[in-house]
Amino acid sequence: MWYFTWILGVLLACSLGIINVLRLEAQETWDKEHIPLDPLTQLITKETMRVRLKEKIENSKRNGFPFSVLFISLKNFKAKNNLSEFEMNAVLRNVADCFQEDIRPGVDIAARMGDQDFLIALPGSPLKKAEQVAAQIKHEITACVKAPHLVVDVGTGVAEYSAPTDPDELSATANEVDELIRIAAEKSSA
Repeated sequence: MWYFTWILGVLLACSLGIINVLRLEAQETWDKEHIPLDPLTQLITKETMRVRLKEKIENSKRNGFPFSVLFISLKNFKAKNNLSEFEMNAVLRNVADCFQEDIRPGVDIAARMGDQDFLIALPGSPLKKAEQVAAQIKHEITACVKAPHLVVDVGTGVAEYSAPTDPDELSATANEVDELIRIAAEKSSA
């Protein structure tokens, strides 16, 4: 008789575990489908990227893996090209599409940070790997965005996050996120 009680208990525990896993998967799917996106490029927004960068920095502090960001800027694109708003939007969509192919789905995170600026978070990528990705993306954008009389000057900048050695500093601050973005942006304009 105790068999049946024990078997029922195991079955109940298993079913509750399966229900919990399914609930978590449903929550993840809902979160992914309801992330605010930039309406033009379909990349995540600047505000969402800042939150995600904070999470990635905290993960990097916990696990010690490298973490880099790549800043992409179309330098003075509007000033150098006399394009209508429709044409400008088409070029920006094309740029976003170019580097979407070069990032790892489900790992890297891309965002539109400003009119002509983009940021890609590369978790698990050291500086050298991120620099290779930056060169590849710069080449892709230059090759993809071509038209007569169109001047495209792509600037890329890479910054690697290095976790502090103090294990008590696990929560990322807004200053760390700002500093990481600032370093990458400065390198892109150099």
